[in-house]
Amino acid sequence: MAKVLSINISEKKGTPKTKINPGVLIEDFGFEGDAHAGKWHRQVSLLAKESIEKAKGMPTNGLCHGVFAENITTEGIVLHTLPVGARLQVGECVLEISQIGKECHDGCAIRALVGQCIMPKEGVFARVIKGGKVFEGDEIRVM
Repeated sequence: MAKVLSINISEKKGTPKTKINPGVLIEDFGFEGDAHAGKWHRQVSLLAKESIEKAKGMPTNGLCHGVFAENITTEGIVLHTLPVGARLQVGECVLEISQIGKECHDGCAIRALVGQCIMPKEGVFARVIKGGKVFEGDEIRVM
């Protein structure tokens, strides 16, 4: 079963996120209180634990959730292989994949902190189709 390991938000872009539980997703906006939320195609970012484990020297004991600025850390689903347009049921919410990977920018606090960022290759971005609360442990299902 694929599930939510962690929900993370930050007040500023380009910085690691802080863990929260639950998180509130707002339809066509993103997580309440998150700097990346807004009326655009990258309202929510997702990154799999399995991808994080590939990053050189990163701990895999949960302490690193949010360090790559992902809103939702997942387990049990290979996110970056899903096609753009795929929909995910995350607890009571629905997300639509809008982008796979991203271009990294210079001066990124995350790259300075971890030395290697996995988001440009395996991070997934989504729009919020149906909002609501997301809890750690919620099941993730491809619709």
